[in-house]
Amino acid sequence: MPDYTFYTQPMSRGQIARWALHEAGADYVHVIVDLKDKPAALLAANPMGKVPVIVHHDNGADRVVTEGAAICHYLAEMHPQADLLPKDAEMADYFRWLFFAAGPLESAIVSTYLGFAPKPEQEMTAGWGNYERTMTTLEVHLDRNLYVCGNRFTMADVYLGSQLDWGLNFGSVPPNEAFVGYVQRLQAREAYKAAKAIDNALIAEARKD
Repeated sequence: MPDYTFYTQPMSRGQIARWALHEAGADYVHVIVDLKDKPAALLAANPMGKVPVIVHHDNGADRVVTEGAAICHYLAEMHPQADLLPKDAEMADYFRWLFFAAGPLESAIVSTYLGFAPKPEQEMTAGWGNYERTMTTLEVHLDRNLYVCGNRFTMADVYLGSQLDWGLNFGSVPPNEAFVGYVQRLQAREAYKAAKAIDNALIAEARKD
């Protein structure tokens, strides 16, 4: 039995988890979820019915992990040989930008994509402030660093990079030099290409139906 069961849908944030699984070198089997008829096993693991979900089959125990950022870091922890965890001096940047991507960045991208934004008097409540401030903050960091943790790729880049990759593709992230260059470096990784090839093939097959 594979170490992980991975519930996903190829046109979803499941692409982030698949890339993370490949970077970690994890042994997994995927379950493609019909979002109109979600399997009972998925709902038992995650009553919200959201994907991605991984179930780690660990010495007779099934450990459920949901939420993209949590899945990414969990896989890095479970597969230390992949060298995706931060060194001591990198931990501040690693955790700062991992959770920045899961909070302010995703909120800014999704709200912009959906066509709404907080009014100036609502920015303090919204948490991410506003779109421009969020993007400028991230741009400053990536203009100075090749990756989240300076010159070394870590699992934080899978999550942050996926957010920017998606945003550039759908026009909700500005195509500035820092963001485009960063995403291009990530797209050159073998694990990225392998994971995307699987999801792209699944998407193409679904469109035939």
